[in-house]
Amino acid sequence: MMDEGVLLFGGARGTGFEVARILKSRGQAVSVCVRSGSDQSALKSLGVSLVVGNVLDSETVKAAFSSGEFGAVLNCVGGIRGEPRPDYDGAKNIVDAAVAAGVRRLVMLTAVGAGDSREMLSQKAWEVLGPVIELKTKGEEYLAASGLDYTILRPGGMNSDPATGAAIMTEDHTAMGTITRADLAQLVVACLDDESTIGKIFHAIDPSIKTLPPLQRGQDLPSESR
Repeated sequence: MMDEGVLLFGGARGTGFEVARILKSRGQAVSVCVRSGSDQSALKSLGVSLVVGNVLDSETVKAAFSSGEFGAVLNCVGGIRGEPRPDYDGAKNIVDAAVAAGVRRLVMLTAVGAGDSREMLSQKAWEVLGPVIELKTKGEEYLAASGLDYTILRPGGMNSDPATGAAIMTEDHTAMGTITRADLAQLVVACLDDESTIGKIFHAIDPSIKTLPPLQRGQDLPSESR
């Protein structure tokens, strides 16, 4: 994947920014789709290519794919409180544009609670987060049915502490835990490099972090500040 460009959605902050930093540090050509008016200063300091667009606008998503030659696309988009959710419509637009552009490899972040992991959320969490998790489930299902070479990563709780290096991916969909955004970014890049992850859904956790994830405490969805 080193000689192919990567198109990244959700790279302006959080996990996505960490992904952009890792890819750029190893010499990867990286294009990040950013919304007009967003703070782009940190990304500019990395030296990545910037494309203005919005995942909820299918035409700008298509334009982002047309801005270069890409071997893979990464969806690290998280929601912002008070704004329309991108969890399904945004994911669908990215998938449709990837199919149309012939970009087969797609790695996407969702959250524990989506799909077959819904039992991992407390009743209180479902009362607060249920509609968002349902959208994430629909996004996963749409990607899985697309025919693309996909990998889905579901983090539980997230924090912005320094990387521990102890994070893991597991196909055990009952696994729940916390992970740093820096470590989650490392796992995203690891998926990009590993064809054995294609067609699979992983939970991303750090067994060394004992803090109870916000999803089980019924607090805000971690991806709100992804």
